[in-house]
Parts: sequence; C-alpha cells; structure tokens
Amino acid sequence: MSGDEDRVLLVIGSGLRYYREYLIESAARRAAELGLKLVLVNNLHPTWQTPYFDEITVVNVFDHEQLRTAAREIAGRRTVAGILCYDEPLVMPTAELAAEFGLPGLGLAGVVGCRDKHTTRTLLTAAGLPQPGFALVDTPEAARAAAAAIGYPVVVKPRALGASMGVVLAEDEGRLDQAYLVAANAGMVGDEPYRGGAMVEGYADGPEISVDGVVQRGEYRAVLVARKRTGLHPYFEELGHLVDADDPLLQDQVLLDVLAKTHQVLGVEDGMTHAELKLTPYGPVVIEVNGRLGGDLIPYLGRLATGIDPGEVLVETALGLRSDLTPRHRGVAGIRFGYPGEDCTVREVRVPVGLPGLAAAEPMVSSGTELRLPPGGYLARHSFVVCTAEGPEACEERLDAALAAVELDATPLARKEIDAVLEMPAGLLDVDVDA
Repeated sequence: MSGDEDRVLLVIGSGLRYYREYLIESAARRAAELGLKLVLVNNLHPTWQTPYFDEITVVNVFDHEQLRTAAREIAGRRTVAGILCYDEPLVMPTAELAAEFGLPGLGLAGVVGCRDKHTTRTLLTAAGLPQPGFALVDTPEAARAAAAAIGYPVVVKPRALGASMGVVLAEDEGRLDQAYLVAANAGMVGDEPYRGGAMVEGYADGPEISVDGVVQRGEYRAVLVARKRTGLHPYFEELGHLVDADDPLLQDQVLLDVLAKTHQVLGVEDGMTHAELKLTPYGPVVIEVNGRLGGDLIPYLGRLATGIDPGEVLVETALGLRSDLTPRHRGVAGIRFGYPGEDCTVREVRVPVGLPGLAAAEPMVSSGTELRLPPGGYLARHSFVVCTAEGPEACEERLDAALAAVELDATPLARKEIDAVLEMPAGLLDVDVDA
C-alpha cells in the first residue's frame, strides 16, 4: 500500500440513490474529518455519486475476480485504511478483501453465517437459541415432506435474498407447491452458490422487528429498533417501518442477550448488521441476520429519531474506531411505501408537500415503469413518504395522511403467475436487494 499521506476508505458498491445517498453524504463528511477520502468500486458509471468520491472505478463488481483485481490495484497505489459495503450481494467479497488487506471486517465466517439462511438456522439451533423447525429442499416433493414434519403453517423462502423477496406463507398443503415455486424462482437471482431450492421453516407468530447494531471486536451494541409493517398476504412485502428513540426494546435485556449471543455464534467480528426478529410468546426469535446495515431507509429513520448518524458509524466501524451511540435527541420517525392495487404501467406519480411532520416524499419510478406485485415481481413501490413526530401514534397518523395524499396515475396490466421453476434468472426480479 502507498504512503499514509494518501489514506482512503474503500467503498464497494454505491446502491441506489434514494436508498443510500444519505449514507454516502455523511460518510464522506466523516471521512474528511478523519483525514481520509472515499474511493468507490461500482458496477455503474457514476452520476449522483461523483461529488462524494475522490476516485471511482467501474467494473462488474458481481464478477468477484474483477472486483478483487480493481481493489488490489487501488491498494497498490493508495493507503486503504478501511473498507465498507452495505450491498447484500457484495458483502462476501468485501469480507475477503478486508481479510487480505488486514482491515476490520465481518470476518469470512461471519458473512457466511449471515448470508446463508440455512447456515444461520443450523448454527443458532445448535447453540440453543429459539428457532423454528427448518429444512433446505430442492423439489416440491421434498418441500411437502419437510412441511409435514415441521407442521403448518410454514414459511417458504429463498436461501440468500433480502427485502423479503420470494418469502411466502403456506397455511396448508394445498398452498405449498405454489409457495415453493415462488421462493425457488426468486432465489435464482441470488448469488451462484445459493441458487436453487428453498428453505421451509415453521412460522414464528408475533410482531416483527428489525435491529441495526454494531459489532466491534466481537462486542455487539444495538443502535436502533424498527417496528416493521408487512402486507400483501401470503407474501411479506415490507410496507413500512417505525423507529422510536425511546423504544422499550432497546432496554430489553432478554432481546439484547439474544442478539449478542446470535452475533457471537455466527462469528461476526467487526461491522454493522441488520437483524430481523419475531417477538413470539416464547421470546424473541431471530429470523435472519444481514451482514450490513438495514435498507428501506431504516438507518435514515434512526438518524431522524435519535441524531445518531449511520454514515458516520459506518466509517468509524470500518476504521476500527468505537462510535458514540448516545442519542443526540429523542423522537419518532417512520416510512411508508406506496404500492399499486394491481399490476400496472406507471404514467405519473405525484407526492405531497408541506404536510405536518413530512420529512421526505419521493416518487421511486419514472413514467413507463411496469410494477408487478408478487409473485410476478417484488418491491413494486411507486413512492415513499417519511414523517416525524414526538410519539409513535402521532407518527403513524401522519404517515397515513401522507401516503393517502400520494397520487398514482397508471394503466393496469395483465397479472403474471408462476407455474414452473425457472432454470435461470431470466429477469424475473429487477430490484435492489438491499431495499
């Protein structure tokens, strides 16, 4: 590596602007305060990214050998002081590069423990943490046998995707085959080692939450709790999230102990994670852990509610620095996503302005975009609204009003159905898996 006068923080993948620019903006600011510049390796030619990075290298980052070659070339002429990534398909090569460069990272075991849902379930079950029954299957027949052994209802899901894509509830045997087809097809767009088949799991009943946290040298600290809203039964599309700086779960020692043990068992070393759990009658049950901070603008909600800046924490964690996670203020922030009532082609999306507590509202698609609801597509979002308030109930009311004020002008489309397992991705999904 080069001399210390040219210290940089290497960022792998920028993500989509409306989901991730707020992170890059604050990360660039914090890096500058620490005497570093940001350098990006990305798969798309830069547009909005340009102001935040000192250098941008464009390669096919999903070809991991190309990614490694590009990162090594940068490390050969500049001092890479840290490396970070929040893009789900790229966390494994990022961890490999961190290990090669001798930098803080999730660790190879930690990434596998998070990325592969079958490994997650196996390790947590062996450690005695509450987990549903589960099986990894590769045919509808095997799925039926697994579901019969586990007991209905069951959840069928891809082995390694994010944003609840391809996750389906099968309440009885009559609905299982279709659920398997949907999950198996969705999984075909994931990383090569995890394509094909699906996970069949017992259904954990209870409210769903997510927790963004920081692990440093094996020590886990929770940063925020988000209460999740899902819909489009029998699918689990994520319709919104609510973050309260005074959420009592942040002081729930049982939950915090489960999270700390989970990260220890999975072998996570250094980095930010996004854990999803169900609050069941028999305690918190980990559904999955992602080796990155949350998507869906959840960390942005945390910043609005607490003043803790996730971009700054990302930088500090990548450098091995301990972040101050003390809230700067206390409030509530939430997000809702606008979905069409049916498959459609968008003509125009109009979002509200000037409503009480409205912090942000943006269209997420342009004219001519096709939006398809599950199982023909996922994350068929045309807009989002973000609101703040002093309490959860007031924030929910403001979100209801803001979402109702979104206007969608669209033309209906014939609905797609899934009747066979795809052999190749075939463009079924065209979404950001970190959403």
